[in-house]
Amino acid sequence: MTSPVKSPLVVQALAWTPGTKGAVRATTVNLILPEGPLMPAGRGGQSETPQHYGPTKEQLASYLDGMKALVRGKIALVGKAAFVPVNLGPPPGRRTDEELKRQYDPNAPEGAGRGGRGGAPTTPPAGALTTRQRDQQVDAFLVANGAVGRINDAARPHGQIIAFDNRTYDLAKAVPTVVMRNEDYGRIARILADGTAVELEMNIANTVYPEGKTAYNAVAEIPGTDKRDEIVMLGGHLDSWHSATGATDNAIGCATMIEAARILKAIGAQPRRTIRVALWSGEEEGLLGSQAYVKEHFGSFENPKPEFAKLDAYLNIDSGTGRARGAGVFGPASAAGIIRETLAPFQDLGVVGASATRSRMVGGTDSTSFNNAGLAGIGFSQDPIEYNSHTHHTNLDHYERIIEADVKASAIAIAATLYQLAMRDEMLPRFAASDMPAPVRSTTGQ
Repeated sequence: MTSPVKSPLVVQALAWTPGTKGAVRATTVNLILPEGPLMPAGRGGQSETPQHYGPTKEQLASYLDGMKALVRGKIALVGKAAFVPVNLGPPPGRRTDEELKRQYDPNAPEGAGRGGRGGAPTTPPAGALTTRQRDQQVDAFLVANGAVGRINDAARPHGQIIAFDNRTYDLAKAVPTVVMRNEDYGRIARILADGTAVELEMNIANTVYPEGKTAYNAVAEIPGTDKRDEIVMLGGHLDSWHSATGATDNAIGCATMIEAARILKAIGAQPRRTIRVALWSGEEEGLLGSQAYVKEHFGSFENPKPEFAKLDAYLNIDSGTGRARGAGVFGPASAAGIIRETLAPFQDLGVVGASATRSRMVGGTDSTSFNNAGLAGIGFSQDPIEYNSHTHHTNLDHYERIIEADVKASAIAIAATLYQLAMRDEMLPRFAASDMPAPVRSTTGQ
């Protein structure tokens, strides 16, 4: 901020946003977008704060049409500053054994493999724009009417920022955009609301690499012996968002899986099946690396390739630094029972059990790419620690947030599971052809 006072501001640029080609100084305008009807209580994230569905395309167009004369040459704040309720309790850390035992009760209905993600979303009113549709309409308006920049509210407490991407991946369809910490955004919005002009200086030095169209998975193997043509896989994803180094999402997951394989090498294990470690690329853009790999090497239940019958299971971890507490297994109840028995010796490390899932929905993490193909994806659930409250996709996701003891405990339990799967006489049971669920594609993206 250069006027009415000078102050540094904390921001992160979006990926695939255009650069400013040097410092740009401009006054600001706040576009307080119209809202749709109020959501039911408990939807939209912070239950203490009323949340609204999006406006219709026509409602948004009518509002923006009245703002045309105000945005040319300006930096636009988009949306009123969010009120983020004070957290009066500690962030979630350890999950209790009792809670987990209910989740992994073998007599309970089959559950999801990565832990709870809330109930099914309510149906929005007819014509209501999604957040992405609303942003695309606003971006097109800002480009067409000569705005020089856009600022989004991070809408999270204590300086946390999540900055994703220009979803069109087209620099011509957006103006230079940053996400600003809630405390700075709110301050500017209040100054503007008081009738005082605010001048900002913005300098984004993003670079586009047109030749950089290929992202690579990293794959390594421990060759098997008498069953070497059969495969047990494990992995995590290499890529992260740019606001931090991605320590908890998901560098530590990759390190855990490499360590599990290293343990077996260090003790001189001679696995019967080949052990294959895969570190995926493009997970954050939609599980691109794992989906491409599954399609190329295994195909699907409906269109199998020769290796489809040779993959025993794929083990995945992707929820931060918290220790593994249980696993969700795509397959019949008998498959989850085998994993449950394998994990039973590690109750002293807090591992509770395993549950079966029938879901072939793609989304959330790379094990679902295998589930979608009809293969045995095994997703480990973990203690949340600070994952959803502080580090997941935020500017705080650095090495300092790693709990070494938890990571070691996870690697030990996963190494044992890996060894048992690699040594068993039979592969994990699969759904019979008559019982295989239909594949489902995610409609929400990453």
